[in-house]
Amino acid sequence: MYEEAVMAVSTGAASGVLSYLLQGQADALRTRISAIFRRGGNPQEEAAALQVLNEQVAALARHEITGRTVTDAWTKLLAAFLQAHPEARADIEELRTTAPTKTVNIGSQHNHGSGAFIGSDHYGDISINTRDGR
Repeated sequence: MYEEAVMAVSTGAASGVLSYLLQGQADALRTRISAIFRRGGNPQEEAAALQVLNEQVAALARHEITGRTVTDAWTKLLAAFLQAHPEARADIEELRTTAPTKTVNIGSQHNHGSGAFIGSDHYGDISINTRDGR
């Protein structure tokens, strides 16, 4: 496969990896990465890719790395894998095209009266009875 095509596919897929991570979709990404690297037939490649992913998830949570670091690492990792396994191109390209989008449901909640309001409307008083009589 041509070097330009490998880099274009890998860069796009690496952006998809970052998109998954920034949206809190690490588990979904872990499944996708595992399936892609499993295609190569080398369990060590799969384990190494998942280790990189797990380390980056933790580092992002601690704000120790940037999005640029993530995309650079995955561009290199995916490019090397794609050169060794050109048959995985479609799967790698899907990382870019199917990156999840987080949806937000906007609604309204009306609470009247006194007491705790958790997840729904409440009209009137609320009484909480405990076993120890407090």
